[in-house]
Amino acid sequence: MTTADVNKIIVSGESAVIEFKSRFNDDAIETLVAFSNSKGGKVLIGIDDHKNISGLTIGKETIQNILNEIKNKTSPSITADIEIVNYTDKQLIIIKVEEYPLKPVSFKGRYYKRIANSNHQMSLNEVVQLHQQTYNSSWDYLIDTNHHFDDISLEKVNSFIGRMNKIRFSPVEDSPEEVMRKFELIRNESITIACFLLFNRQGTMLSTIELGRFSNEITIDDGLTIRDDLFSQAERVMEFIGKHLKKAYIISGDLQREERPEYPPEAIREIVLNMIVHRDYSQSSDSIIKIFDDRIEFFNPGGLIPPLTVDKLLSGDYVSTTRNKQIANIFKEAGLIERYGSGIKRISGVFHSNGLPKPKFENYQHGFRVTVFSLQKSSEKSSEKSSEKSSEKIYSLIKSNPKITADEVAKTLGISQRAVEKQISGLKQDGRLQRHGGRKEGFWEIME
Repeated sequence: MTTADVNKIIVSGESAVIEFKSRFNDDAIETLVAFSNSKGGKVLIGIDDHKNISGLTIGKETIQNILNEIKNKTSPSITADIEIVNYTDKQLIIIKVEEYPLKPVSFKGRYYKRIANSNHQMSLNEVVQLHQQTYNSSWDYLIDTNHHFDDISLEKVNSFIGRMNKIRFSPVEDSPEEVMRKFELIRNESITIACFLLFNRQGTMLSTIELGRFSNEITIDDGLTIRDDLFSQAERVMEFIGKHLKKAYIISGDLQREERPEYPPEAIREIVLNMIVHRDYSQSSDSIIKIFDDRIEFFNPGGLIPPLTVDKLLSGDYVSTTRNKQIANIFKEAGLIERYGSGIKRISGVFHSNGLPKPKFENYQHGFRVTVFSLQKSSEKSSEKSSEKSSEKIYSLIKSNPKITADEVAKTLGISQRAVEKQISGLKQDGRLQRHGGRKEGFWEIME
């Protein structure tokens, strides 16, 4: 590395792949581990985080001692590339590590990841997820040590086979057990976690969904707790939501009254299926759906899997990472989801085409929340905009003819006199109009 290269790094400062350390110590190894668990990076020894260059005294054994210390304090042991660089008459050591292929790597039994220009200790859940991603696996693919084949309903497996056969060119004729083995839902004579969640005989606390219809923020009018297998959950959730949705009536061009659901059913169905497929079932908290007069909130344990962010999700500029590969695959085979990573875009598109506000997607607490807004909410906004437009039209008419009456304004605009008087009252309250005299001889003063 040349002096110019080092100077460029120093000018740019610390980042997701660069760290400065005045001396080599455990903090430097911690950073190397965080780099190994992320995208790799370089630690420059002999310069502090304020870019003050102290340099180092490097002996014959210095480099070998550093390599040995890194190797002995990391697991699995990472191998670093070390380079000595002369910079402004001082010696610096540059330690470089690549992204480690078998993650996560630990330092003294603790796991770190790199976020921006700092190290963060990983939670147990993050450690498990990173390990599963490394081995191209997922939590639901693991063997279920708490349940057995007797806990599975073969009738439900047969129902899944029936779903598959409706959309396949060649029907599946294997037995339920053979189908489960082919999809690796049974491995080494044991069932996977996905197998139990998909086809359990009597339900489970692991997949609880709480639903409620609220008249305000704290008052619940109706509620339901669902602990069924995942296929049944999708159906029961849609039934509960459907029971509590209103209908909007639209007058079409031929004066026929058209009935329109409060929310587009295909978008709600997509949200519900995404909840079930992408939920973090390793967490103890429940999925929660709250139905209000003007919105529905869908909360799911488990936020977006890094490096995916809400902005990337909405832009569509990302590669989909599936938290539950087996569950997603089975739902896809059953024809319930089409392809990975396109659901959010379809949901937003459907709401837009129905003239509804954009759904809100957000990482929320320890999970992910989607909020959708109803036709009522949209109508309220449209009414507000329409009211604003009427107010400005009235103001313009009065400005051009200060002696115009409310009745004359109403006839000019084709609206009721009562509506005009309401808008005029608002303009007066806003300090934009002032009345002088009576109805017949009076006039309006424009308050600029």
